Amino acid sequence: MYKKIGVQTWNALIPVLTCLGLGVALWHPPEGAWLVWVGVALLAAVVTAVHHAEVIALRVGEPFGTLVLALAVTAIESSLLVVLMMSGGASATTLARDTVFATVMIICNGVVGLCLLLGALRYRVQAFRVEGTSPALSVVAALTTLTLVLPSFTSSTPGPTLSSAQLIFAGLVSLGLYGVFVFVQTVRHREYFLPPKNETDEPVHVITTTRSALFSLVLLVVSLVSVVGLAKTLSPHIERAVNAAGIPQAVVGIAVAFIVLLPETWAAAHAALRNRLQTSFNLALGSALATIGLTIPVVVATSILLDLPLVLGLPHKEITLLALTLFISAMTLARGHATVLQGAVHLSLFAVYVFLAIVP
Repeated sequence: MYKKIGVQTWNALIPVLTCLGLGVALWHPPEGAWLVWVGVALLAAVVTAVHHAEVIALRVGEPFGTLVLALAVTAIESSLLVVLMMSGGASATTLARDTVFATVMIICNGVVGLCLLLGALRYRVQAFRVEGTSPALSVVAALTTLTLVLPSFTSSTPGPTLSSAQLIFAGLVSLGLYGVFVFVQTVRHREYFLPPKNETDEPVHVITTTRSALFSLVLLVVSLVSVVGLAKTLSPHIERAVNAAGIPQAVVGIAVAFIVLLPETWAAAHAALRNRLQTSFNLALGSALATIGLTIPVVVATSILLDLPLVLGLPHKEITLLALTLFISAMTLARGHATVLQGAVHLSLFAVYVFLAIVP
């Protein structure tokens, strides 16, 4: 079967329109019907971003395609986080911690659970490469423990914080470990992250060009800027709704993080429905790693250069949920195949996380 994929009029026009809409929304905050349009534009930008990521992935091959989407989203998310940190406020000191933790929980439980459930409902049992997923999870566990758990137990500074020397060390280790993972994923052991061969799959011959892939790369960045910008535009309205309902502020961070992760969630779920669970895991775990490995060094540098307070250590309840998530994830990814049960377990953990954020 031949599949032609590239840049058509609709997927070239939507990023431009959503970016223009973002500019108008920043100039004139949305209200009423205009707010609905912003929500529709956000969903359109997500769909378009996933399409352009697929064009790039099909041209460069796995796992480079999933890496492009993860790096693009993380770079924009990090920039947004720095802007919010510099704006100050009572919640600015814990913003990086809450964002990274929400991202890890959404990905490791919500996205992974959704992919497992959707794939298992269609194919009953799906296979993936343990030699690719297990190392990725081990890096996630190491980085989350170093950056989110250890600060609650150090004694150089009071509270769940790190000293300047400890912050620099944590940032360098995060960046270095992520760099080693990318090297292993794309060069040293690239075959570990390729989807396992499935004899039932119909061969697909992809027709695309380098020019289309480069054009899609530009449009992908534009689409992701629109996604993050429109999410930031909607966040005050989400915050007001949360305050009106008497829900804790942590829910705002979860909502914004989920919106930012929509392109990767959509792409991962779509891959699972095509019996490409390894691609789903590459997207999910790669996004979690990029969020920690790139965001933490950026916020550490911002905190030190601008002398901004930074709280990284998680409270005991969140540490417990994180430990349980990593433990269950290790059992899920240790078998090389998954059923609907694993998906239900991860989604249940995600539901617990969201429920306890609303009812602490």
